[in-house]
Amino acid sequence: MKLTIGFDAKRVVSNATGLGSYGRTLVNDLIRVADADVDMLLYAPTSGRDDLRGQILQNEHVDFRYPERSTLKSKLRALTWRTFGLASDLKRDGVQLYHGLSGELPIGLRKTGIPGLVTIHDLIFLRHPEYYPWVDAKLYAWKFRQTLKEADRIIAISQRTKADIMEFGDIPPERISVVYQSYNPRFSAAPSAEAQAAVRQRYGLPGHFVLNVGTIERRKNLRLAAEALPLLPADVHLVAVGRQTEYVREIPESPRLHMLSGVPDSDLAAIYSLADAFVYPSRYEGFGIPIIEAIAAGLPVVACKGSCLEEAGGPASLYVDPDDVAGLAEAIREVLPGSADREQRIHQSRQYIKRFEGLDVAGQMMSIYLQMLGK
Repeated sequence: MKLTIGFDAKRVVSNATGLGSYGRTLVNDLIRVADADVDMLLYAPTSGRDDLRGQILQNEHVDFRYPERSTLKSKLRALTWRTFGLASDLKRDGVQLYHGLSGELPIGLRKTGIPGLVTIHDLIFLRHPEYYPWVDAKLYAWKFRQTLKEADRIIAISQRTKADIMEFGDIPPERISVVYQSYNPRFSAAPSAEAQAAVRQRYGLPGHFVLNVGTIERRKNLRLAAEALPLLPADVHLVAVGRQTEYVREIPESPRLHMLSGVPDSDLAAIYSLADAFVYPSRYEGFGIPIIEAIAAGLPVVACKGSCLEEAGGPASLYVDPDDVAGLAEAIREVLPGSADREQRIHQSRQYIKRFEGLDVAGQMMSIYLQMLGK
């Protein structure tokens, strides 16, 4: 029997990291495990970026769908299409199940009779609204409430996120399944020496550095790592890769601190492979996929307590308080090359993250789809 599944692909075609990476990785993994009688329709308000859209595997059972934009009226409609117009298009296209990959479902989905599944990555806008502009926090909270009305089933990407959904949404646990986020297997493959040398020269990377990957914003707490830098050996630098916000003005300047923006996805694996260790001092996360990417690349990890980062990094990584500068510096020293337990930590962490390997995650998701459809 033919099965048609619809997906929210806005982030797939427009976001290079974060929600976009999650969507592309999951869809590609589903393509690999799905039977020939499964069609996947990817719905986006625009075609987005060619390079991101091109990362989706070419397959005769996968197709992108967009709203018509031939008139001013249709262009305005496209701005609100995902929320107010998509449900009727899903019905028209014969979609039998719809998966909102980035925390949203279209209004009216339940009335169409199409089962709705939504992945909720975090509720930081409710747990810590101080990290958002007031209007944004209110808008995200409204979308969350509307999505709960349309959802038949919810995917949380961590136990921490599941607990937040239960608390803020008053949702019973049986409606929520935890399916951890997968990571791109390219981070496990060692880049060639030539690729490493080219990337080191391109970005002026130092000989020894601790790496951080993620948007440079207040919640991510890069300042803690920058303040710990003077307490580390003099030849150890800190390299931070990510989009910069006004928060960078609060980070102490240092010739040993290097902040890189606009790094293409194709260079990221090589940068991971050149680092000595990975630091992720975020105050709150829904999951923390860069931790898993770092472990896959063979790096020991130091992160902060207080959210879900222990779920991502496992027991062999080290965790400190997000305000403990000296504690962070000491933990980094414990995992630098030459430290006694470094190789054991790396090995144990790599064993731990096997639970996040892509095809297994896709298998879990496909099982949920079939359960929802009574198959």
